[in-house]
Amino acid sequence: MLPIDAAAHSSRWRRRHPVDKAVLGLGLTVLAISLPPWPGAALVLVTALAVLLGPAGVPGRRLWRAYRVPLGFCVTGALPLLVRVGGPDGFAGLADGGAVRAGELLLRTSAASLGVLLFAFTTPMSDLLPRLVRAGVPAPVVDVALVTYRMSFLLLDSVRRIRDAQAARLGHTTRAARWRSLAGLGATAFVRAFDRATRLQAGLAGRGYDGTLRVLVPEARVSVPFTAVSVALLGALAALTYVLERPLS
Repeated sequence: MLPIDAAAHSSRWRRRHPVDKAVLGLGLTVLAISLPPWPGAALVLVTALAVLLGPAGVPGRRLWRAYRVPLGFCVTGALPLLVRVGGPDGFAGLADGGAVRAGELLLRTSAASLGVLLFAFTTPMSDLLPRLVRAGVPAPVVDVALVTYRMSFLLLDSVRRIRDAQAARLGHTTRAARWRSLAGLGATAFVRAFDRATRLQAGLAGRGYDGTLRVLVPEARVSVPFTAVSVALLGALAALTYVLERPLS
């Protein structure tokens, strides 16, 4: 199980309905995208961090381990705005206003990523996917997503076991050995994935699979007070943004 999935299963908000957490987490993401970068996205970023580390109870180290990957993409996407290519002043150079545009993009994307992580850190996929059928998503699509979700963990576990076995047999001592081990890892994981898929298909057929996977979903109801507080918080952020709005430059 990935760390973010383990955190979602042990979250304080695990028993809350996914709609409650979607209103707050995805609402913050929408605000980060739609509000002015300053101070809107900055307020969303601070609020998302406060909710994650406070009421949601996400450990700071675990949050950073999950956040640093999307943050790296955010920084990578903002850096090209700092330079220009071509023009009367030479082949390349610093872009006029590039720092401002890069800062605005970084604020938007980093704040939006925290909103998504708020939902991910509090909502296990096993609680979310089965409920999508009630929301109108076709059952076969949900079944494929459930099987893919489960098989991905089995595949990652197989890869880890193969790597451990290779390391125990000195398969990573030299560069040539590492390349041979990597090739063997890919081939073995490919074969095992097909073998697991075949066994899964045989198992489902032996249990009378009729096109729908029936799973138990924890009982939960949409909390009107929680949703109302979330909507009020989102509205307060939007109102505060337009009150404090100032040019970034």
